[in-house]
Amino acid sequence: MTTPVYRTPTAPLDARVRDLLSRMTLREKAGQLNQRMYGWDAYRRTPDGRFALTDALRAETERFAGLGALYGLLRADAWSGVEHGTGPGADDGAELADLVQRHVLDSSRLGIPALFVEEVPHGHMALDGTVLPVNLAVGAGWDPDLYERAAAHAAAELRARGGHVALVPALDIAGDPRWGRTEECFGEDPHLAARLTEALVRGAQGEPAEYFAADRAPVVLKHFAGQGATVGGRNSAESALGLRELHEIHLPAARAGIRAGAAAVMAAYNEVDGLPCAGNRALLTGILRENWGFDGLVMADGLAVDRLARITGDKISAGALALRSGVDLSLWDEGFTHLEEAVERGLVEEAVLDAAVARVLRLKFRLGLFEQPYTRRTPLPGGGRELSTALARRCVTLLHDRAGLLPIGPAVRRIAVLGTHSSTTAHQLGDYTAPQRPGTGATVLDALRALAPPGVLIHRGETAADLAVLVLGGSSARTADAEFDANGAARTAVAEMTCGEGVDLAGLRLPADQRALFDAVTATGTPTVVVLVQGRPHAVPELADRAGALLTAWYPGPWGGEAIAEVLLGHTEPTGRLPVSVPRSAAQLPVHYNHKDTEYGGYADESAEPQFAFGHGLSYTSFAYGPARLSGHTVEADITNTGGRPGRTVAQLYIRRLRTPVWPRTLELRAFQGVDLAPGERRTVTFHLDAAQLAQVGPDLTTAVLPGTLEIRVADSSRAALAAVPALLRVDG
Repeated sequence: MTTPVYRTPTAPLDARVRDLLSRMTLREKAGQLNQRMYGWDAYRRTPDGRFALTDALRAETERFAGLGALYGLLRADAWSGVEHGTGPGADDGAELADLVQRHVLDSSRLGIPALFVEEVPHGHMALDGTVLPVNLAVGAGWDPDLYERAAAHAAAELRARGGHVALVPALDIAGDPRWGRTEECFGEDPHLAARLTEALVRGAQGEPAEYFAADRAPVVLKHFAGQGATVGGRNSAESALGLRELHEIHLPAARAGIRAGAAAVMAAYNEVDGLPCAGNRALLTGILRENWGFDGLVMADGLAVDRLARITGDKISAGALALRSGVDLSLWDEGFTHLEEAVERGLVEEAVLDAAVARVLRLKFRLGLFEQPYTRRTPLPGGGRELSTALARRCVTLLHDRAGLLPIGPAVRRIAVLGTHSSTTAHQLGDYTAPQRPGTGATVLDALRALAPPGVLIHRGETAADLAVLVLGGSSARTADAEFDANGAARTAVAEMTCGEGVDLAGLRLPADQRALFDAVTATGTPTVVVLVQGRPHAVPELADRAGALLTAWYPGPWGGEAIAEVLLGHTEPTGRLPVSVPRSAAQLPVHYNHKDTEYGGYADESAEPQFAFGHGLSYTSFAYGPARLSGHTVEADITNTGGRPGRTVAQLYIRRLRTPVWPRTLELRAFQGVDLAPGERRTVTFHLDAAQLAQVGPDLTTAVLPGTLEIRVADSSRAALAAVPALLRVDG
């Protein structure tokens, strides 16, 4: 008997896909495009502690004679209800994955394996998975190389546990900090987001290749596109997004990820100029496939296809619209379950269906699932804690130290540590985090006690001290009593939850009880250091004015308390730089550094400038930047450590367009470098400007190097760049 081409490992990949597709029925094809189930409904724990498959899984595989993809088999959180004791841990996740895969293969006439799709927002969202700092903290680190290593570790954990595909936020730009998902953004700048998205793709997927290594995972970059631009910072709301803003701000990270080889993107919930992303052919086919040449997979966000019924009239036509527009794989939708009927009714051509199925099958072949459908029994990779802590150290940002309180010196013998955030790791973790085992991580309080010099007393809640460390901020911690929408977003905020998907705020001030605590502590006259642990930039004018020193660590992960304590005590230097502008109040919004270069006037009742500018961050030493020098397209600048301690600065190169065919922005970040300098050391940093860095979106919305004149400025923040001595570059195009 001749082995089918699709079963022949040495056959060309495209030939294998074509051969398998030619053997499939319309029902089987439709099944490959459905990701209908919640993975935690596919199994139950038995009394003896093993796993048993559910009738729900059997019904799903019978419906389509197999299974295209399964979401969240290993997911654990308050929404899924999976916790330690009921869900798969590090030691038996692969066993569960193999049990489900064996059933899928037995149910498939052609032996087509399923894709196991998992959330990996800041580490694999599974029991015993390594939790990393959230994206906003990664953005504050300005360190793509470190993030690439962390992404590789997360992918290796995912594959060792039996997962295949990683859903990772990367593309959203923080346009309004009232949005609860701001923590999932790398920041407000498209260049910073693009460089970190590239690092994510390189780390998780490895070098571009036809097949993925056993310890690498294809990524689904989300969300495409413009979700950070929704009106009022409200999740999934309409957007006031023009096409130029879309191309200049919200598409560069996606384009960078595609160029790096990203296997898939997720169509967002929002609409662009009246067209929902999941039904937006101009976006998913015109820009993504035809203009950029993307040949990977497009997945819809959860229930986004069914939402299209609002404009099509029913879910069958909604599924057909999404498929015609460019969606290949649904997520929990009913609409795609009727694709067989949609083809038979002429709502969508079978050729369009075939193209989507081919992309799903191609990804399965690239993962090697036809040769090795079961999990390779390899040990979980080590070093997760070290990588998480390294990212946390990198993100801690010193905003000001007007009273000269930091690092904490030998004269301080009694430290009062206050605030709920000081004694719990739950507030350090961010949204999309699995339950943690007791004792995992380090709080700020415990880390200070462990690291402080002998004889220094660390008290909790006492103000009779030489110094108060007040830890405030937000929380994305979810609890079992929360109410959730069908897509997992929080329906109502519970306990201290002030951030996360579905938790949008009208204002940006800290909660009233935290402001009252700050007032009470500072009223004692005790010198006070405030540390913000948060998932969005809160407006904190009182802290800017009255705290002796102010730091932010975003959501730094389980061991973030250790990183914060190390910085406070001077064991490590503060190296973070702001990935977003920090507003003075919500009334100012929007506030971002790269606004259009118009007369950006103030208000009659307050300044229009941010409290702290994009790129800002102080060190325990000082740096002097020389003027930018230009030779061709090579830019140099001298940086000197003028203080008494070693330190790290982030040299940021901005361009300011003078002569240009379209209205320019005030500044645009185009390159950055981390520079470590010893006291008194001087170093020349060099940037090479290539076509991608000089390009701009032209009058016709295409991106190219256009003739014009640019100022090149190198500084340590966007605000400092406005005062930096520029070099002049004329570009011929």
